[in-house]
Amino acid sequence: MNTADRLDLLTRYTEEVVTEDELAELLEGEPTAYIGYAPTGEMHIGHFTTIRKLADFQRAGVDVTVLIADLHAHLDSEKSPWDLLDARSEYYEESIRAMLESAGGDPETVEFVRGRDFQLDEDYTMEMYRMAAETTVARAQRAGSEVVRESESPNLGGLIYSLMQNLDVEFLDADIAYGGIDQRGIYMLGREILPEHGGEAPVCLFAPLLSGLSGGKMSASDATSKINLTDDPEQVAEKINGAYCPQGEVEDNGVLEYVRYLVFPILEERGEDFVVERPEEYGGDLVFETYDALESDYVEGDLHPQDLKNAAADAIDDAIAPIRERLTDRPELLAEAYPENDE
Repeated sequence: MNTADRLDLLTRYTEEVVTEDELAELLEGEPTAYIGYAPTGEMHIGHFTTIRKLADFQRAGVDVTVLIADLHAHLDSEKSPWDLLDARSEYYEESIRAMLESAGGDPETVEFVRGRDFQLDEDYTMEMYRMAAETTVARAQRAGSEVVRESESPNLGGLIYSLMQNLDVEFLDADIAYGGIDQRGIYMLGREILPEHGGEAPVCLFAPLLSGLSGGKMSASDATSKINLTDDPEQVAEKINGAYCPQGEVEDNGVLEYVRYLVFPILEERGEDFVVERPEEYGGDLVFETYDALESDYVEGDLHPQDLKNAAADAIDDAIAPIRERLTDRPELLAEAYPENDE
């Protein structure tokens, strides 16, 4: 695979690349990439869309490190209690492995690291103190404003969150920092300050944040706005059928976004098309080789929302089925990570 093909693979289905020229230069060699997940709430389909991208990194010949950011999970307003960090970290790693495998990637070639494996080391701590001495409270708040829970009187942990996330890039020797577009402020801070601390400004790839099924932003507290990895086929169909999906509208349409950023990349890897089954009396089946063709038909009114929902529910359930099986085969993972769900 030449550099141009590798670049196309890495930049597809992204929200932003900072910068594409720098990424192309990296691809002349053997770059490494990193993504971090703080083990807080249960993982869901929104996580799956970003994890799926790791398969693209692997196919492009980029070594991948996944950080299970356990300390970050506690620092962010104690979203994960200290005594649950190990259990939630184990659940996150198993879920990520299952998602990557379902997307056609190879979890065995990914390096999994936990924050406490290196974030308590002397060198890391000294650099964190140096960064803290040089970074204003306002700058730290601005960097993490889309990620860290904030208030008029923020906890100190939330302020050092962004500094640690950028130190992770340096200490994990990552050339590429990958995450959701909500991470942009954090990594733009890193591009400014890491060169002053012996590191290099990372190339940044940002994934889009998907809309919730009920319209607007996906909410962890709204069960109807997202599909969980353990939802059964009936639950998947029910949530998709009840989703906000007005005829011809693309904005805030979570069903279309799931099809675009999750279903089509997986089908492309398998060499399959997206098939919308319809009775002959309604025109028969529709077959789409690309998402753009599907969206065009939807906007023009040639694809009805209910037909889209039926096909999307089947495709999404097919994608999460092996993940669901893997997690339900180990019920202790969820029970130990989220004991409050059994109360």
